[in-house]
Amino acid sequence: MSWALGRDDEAITEWERADGYATVRVRERADGGFVVRLDVMEQAADASAYERERFADREAALDRAAEWREERALDD
Repeated sequence: MSWALGRDDEAITEWERADGYATVRVRERADGGFVVRLDVMEQAADASAYERERFADREAALDRAAEWREERALDD
C-alpha cells in the first residue's frame, strides 16, 4: 500500500499510508535536531505501533522515515 506526502513545510514533513491508518512524521526540534515518529493505529491491518527516534541531522531522519514506510507498506 502506497504512502502519500501529506504535509511538507519548514517544520514538518509527514506521510500518510493509503489506508489512513498509519503516518510517518519528521519534525525539526527547537535545538536543531530532528524527531521521526511512526504511528500505526490499532484499527490497521498490520500490528499497531508507536515509535519515536531522534537524529542530529535531517538526512538521517529522512532515511529512517523511508525505512519505516517501506517496512509498513501493505500489499494492495
